[in-house]
Amino acid sequence: MKDVCGLDLSRTYRTMFLLCALLPLPTSADITCASCFEPIKIRGNEALEQIIPTVVVNSQFDSVTVTSAVKSGILRLDRPKLFPKAHESRRDWVSPTKEKDGKMYPASSAEGIKVGRRAKRGVFPSERVNSAVAPRSEFRRTGGVDGTARGPRQNEPHLVTSTFALSGDSAHNQAMVLWSGYNSSVILILTKLFDFNLGTVTESSLWRSVDFGATYEKLTDKVMSRTMLSYLYVCPTNKRKILILSDPEVESSLLISSDEGATFQKFNINFYIMSLLFHPTQENWILAYSHDQRLYSSVDFGKKWILVHERVTPGRFYWALSGLDKDADLVHIEARTDSGQMQYITCRAQKCSEEGRQYPFSGRIDTNSLVVQDQYIFLQLTTAARTTYFVSYQRGPFRTIQLPKYCLPKDMHIVSTDEGQVLAAVQEWNENDTYSLYISDTPGVYFTRSLPNLRTSRGLAGNLIVDIYKALGVSGLIIANKKEDTQMKTYITYNKGQTWALLQPPTKDATGNDINCNLPSCSLHLHLQMSENPYTPDTISTKQSAPGIIVATGNIGPELSFSNTGMFISSDAGNTWRQIFEEEHSVWFLDHGGALLAVTQSAVPTRYLWISLDEGRQWDRLSFSSTPLFVDGVLMTPETENHIITFFGHFSYHSDWQLIKIDYSSLFGRKCTEGDFQTWHLHNKGEVCVMGERQVYMKRKPGTRCSLGREYSRVVSAEPCICSLYDFECDYGFERQASGKCAPAFWYDVNLPSHTCSHGQHFRNSTGYRKVMLNNCREGLKDTLSPRMQQCKPIAPSGLQLSTSNSQLTAVLGTNITFRVTLQNGDSLSTSLHVDFGDGTSVSYSNISRLGDSITHTYRMAGIFRVSAHAQNSQGSDSSSVYLHITSPVERIFLSAPVVVIRGREANLTAVLWPSQPRTATFYWWFNNNTEPLITLRGSVSHTFTQEGSHSVTVQVSAGGVVLQDVKTITVKEFYRSLLLSFSPNLEEHNPSVAEWRQDVGRVVRATLTQVCGIPERQLLVSVFPGSPTAAELFILPEKNQSAYRSQIEEQLDKMSEVLMNALNQNLIQFDLKPDTQVTVSVSQLTLAPLVDSTALPSGSAVMLLVALGLVGLAILLIYKFKRKIPWIHVETEDTHEKEPEMISSVGQEKNGTSTTATSSFTSCSKPSTHPPFPSNPGTLNSFSHLPPPRELMEKEMEAHNTGGLGVGERLRTRQIPNCTNV
Repeated sequence: MKDVCGLDLSRTYRTMFLLCALLPLPTSADITCASCFEPIKIRGNEALEQIIPTVVVNSQFDSVTVTSAVKSGILRLDRPKLFPKAHESRRDWVSPTKEKDGKMYPASSAEGIKVGRRAKRGVFPSERVNSAVAPRSEFRRTGGVDGTARGPRQNEPHLVTSTFALSGDSAHNQAMVLWSGYNSSVILILTKLFDFNLGTVTESSLWRSVDFGATYEKLTDKVMSRTMLSYLYVCPTNKRKILILSDPEVESSLLISSDEGATFQKFNINFYIMSLLFHPTQENWILAYSHDQRLYSSVDFGKKWILVHERVTPGRFYWALSGLDKDADLVHIEARTDSGQMQYITCRAQKCSEEGRQYPFSGRIDTNSLVVQDQYIFLQLTTAARTTYFVSYQRGPFRTIQLPKYCLPKDMHIVSTDEGQVLAAVQEWNENDTYSLYISDTPGVYFTRSLPNLRTSRGLAGNLIVDIYKALGVSGLIIANKKEDTQMKTYITYNKGQTWALLQPPTKDATGNDINCNLPSCSLHLHLQMSENPYTPDTISTKQSAPGIIVATGNIGPELSFSNTGMFISSDAGNTWRQIFEEEHSVWFLDHGGALLAVTQSAVPTRYLWISLDEGRQWDRLSFSSTPLFVDGVLMTPETENHIITFFGHFSYHSDWQLIKIDYSSLFGRKCTEGDFQTWHLHNKGEVCVMGERQVYMKRKPGTRCSLGREYSRVVSAEPCICSLYDFECDYGFERQASGKCAPAFWYDVNLPSHTCSHGQHFRNSTGYRKVMLNNCREGLKDTLSPRMQQCKPIAPSGLQLSTSNSQLTAVLGTNITFRVTLQNGDSLSTSLHVDFGDGTSVSYSNISRLGDSITHTYRMAGIFRVSAHAQNSQGSDSSSVYLHITSPVERIFLSAPVVVIRGREANLTAVLWPSQPRTATFYWWFNNNTEPLITLRGSVSHTFTQEGSHSVTVQVSAGGVVLQDVKTITVKEFYRSLLLSFSPNLEEHNPSVAEWRQDVGRVVRATLTQVCGIPERQLLVSVFPGSPTAAELFILPEKNQSAYRSQIEEQLDKMSEVLMNALNQNLIQFDLKPDTQVTVSVSQLTLAPLVDSTALPSGSAVMLLVALGLVGLAILLIYKFKRKIPWIHVETEDTHEKEPEMISSVGQEKNGTSTTATSSFTSCSKPSTHPPFPSNPGTLNSFSHLPPPRELMEKEMEAHNTGGLGVGERLRTRQIPNCTNV
């Protein structure tokens, strides 16, 4: 669901949908501003909302955009406008600030709807007109099919007008108007000067009239008191209550009136109101949405506010509806939870704490997808690029919306929800710039297609516009623009989409000339657009109180065109049409549909309007002003008896706002009586049965000048007809054939009953038809086509489906996971269910009907689990399973790798995680500058480095929605030497067990060694190990790019090792950790680093090496045999023997079971030994036999770090530092 409801505060959707026909002008709105209905959308991000329109009169002509909907107006639209709910016409509005259920949205000055006033071009001189009353009697009769015009008659109709200028407000470029109350004489106007450079209101004025707009009083000094006013509202349930918002750039406050603006009270608030939603029945209850996504509620008409919820999606909050929600103060909210997911929440407006919240839909939902409209609630959920739509009917459980199996929708918009079913525009998988019309059953679950390839376009804000229009006054009448090949054509249906036909073109034009246009190659095509201006009508208009009358802009020809357009009217519900004007006009219904008012749509000013009392057959041209006026809009009170309208506009570029009150009551000499009417029979191309009835309406006789009034009845009779094939629509899974019959689609199995059918019970078995909603036919095919009661038979379970509530196959450890189990076919009462969660726990149900909506389970360990469901009854069984990934967010990663490795030999690399992630983490390894990683599911890899030098190793881990990284640099050499180092005990209490500290200590030790022993720092590496007591390894590396023989290089390394050993043994390596803490570094033992070439030797060399090793061994044996007879050997052996017990105890065992020892004869830096020690096994890589494995060390360190750090007594005191390492 792009969004189930259609509007976003950041943009405007001007979409023509199957909704109410002409929306008569509201009693209050902004002059020349855009306001129209927004459809419910089931994808993306917009809410069904009504926003108070703001008129912006912009004197800079080239800073605005001219819209196609209002050619005579200069509009610039930046955000959504006010609109009613799908089944509500503007006649139901009390003010343009009223929305469906009372919702309104003030457009902020910087972002709001900005409608540029016509450029006052200075063609006519600026003229200040004082309040005056003067009759306007000039007229002529035109518009007949013969094009004739007649001269004046006695008792000519005339208008009584008066003009009032809002003096001093000529610079104000925005205005808002309210007509307060039913039959009220009070009009309020708020004008403002909005500075587009500063982005704020710099001036404002409030005007009030108590005589239907004849005169106005400026209330600025009485009300404002240095307060800058920005928006004006009227309470939809008590129109005497007025609410005005101040400009938050100056101060944040409200002005409240309970006497139609006669007096105001000021109340300060601590938040910036972005939108308001009035309760549909309680006059004092208001919801307010703030700029920081917080929702507030008030139960005293804005005097006090309480926070309802935070992180609420703009426009996604709704009051409860009477008869559907249990509490009148219940609020439906879409909000982001602490976990970052969107959820559908309900709570009471004044009691919305965590304890008082409910979650009717378990799991997350898509952003901007909650819509509460009439009896329906819509949601959507997108997973793996596929969107699932959900609907709740009459606040029942949510069910998945079922479109035809291979519709595969890419987008879905709810068109209307009235009349007990849902109409939707769906973009199927093979549609690109068109949509298809779908109609649902009563619960809104099962949809069938009615008309494909609906025309679409994009609005000013990039919003989708679908050309489909639902006429008022005649049930089942829909008009749509359909794409056929490359042409767009207008179609009409009288039976709610069962049959469609082209529009019959008129036989003569407006001047009486014949029109050569014959079906099907030529027809009438209509524009189906909603006006951007609430004071100008839509391009197509109908009215509930005027059934059968349709006024629209259109063209005649082979396809829809936006050039050479004119005005057309039908008096018989679209069966026949007449052209009334050759150019586009704005046409309104007056006197409850008994009269028509037209004003030319032109950028030039005018002083005339046109009135017709005979459904557009003849028109009277009347003058409403002595000076031509740029008409910005027309304001009228709908459904009242006072016959007063108000024109808004300007005489010239620099003139003040002009308000012209027009009283047209003199057009009607009296009220209509019974003899003034005649009957009219609704039909469909001659077929008198429409929607299962013979409907007879009452109309005023042509030429009769009488007022209809509110009380007269339009419908005379409605007799049921015999049911025929087209009184039924195809049921879900069936498609209409060319013969008119419904046949099952190839994918639909008609033999499968409902899964709720239990043995011994009965169910309604579809015949492939379902009666069209609101169709009143009787008998005939009703019994034949209606669903039949059929006894349920035992059936094996099939179509068992197991899924999580949010359709996700991953979850975080410790969270509640909701599983949904559905059975498409089978006896739910006799079918048992067993669910195994894969972690050793399971649950069983004696029958699926006891399952409820869902099953909840919580996992206590991370991993991948197979969750399975098994359904079984006496007829058979069915199973379903999913693999669920339970993850825990990774907090730390450490790459354990050797500091120096031998070229050509495998090096083991290990990524240690905290906490551990068994089987649920993915590792990515990069070596040097490789762009393609090595991907593994285990945290250990082996790698062989083939070139000497420094090599970078990067590892990333992805688990639980978190990606972490660690990088290590490894030095690769042919051979090297190393020493194991230890530190004085005073270092331990300063060891924070973090990698950065160890790096700094190693850097300081290396620098100290270089300073004391004179060895180049580039040939030394110091790696401090994690854990305690602190230990390190010193690596002595050969010089780079040396040309000497290897034996010479080895001899140099031996000498450097001797020098370093002497310095360390004499405690010459010290550094200051703190001013009072000096740390001494000593050697634990020389590690036996291999000094061999890793390259492969030729076979001859290998033989020679073996011979040499044999001779060396023999020499050692002889020396050992006769050592007591050689004095100098005896002394050294004595020294070696003294250290032998300590050395043996620390020597690790090789895999083959042999041990390796080494001697150290370095006693001072000044007297190095001439016999440096050599490893006894030069082919083995050095390691620390008594050190715990790197993973164990890192895990213990991470655990200590995550529990607040290691104390002195908590460190790994039990680890002993060995005196040497295995090779």
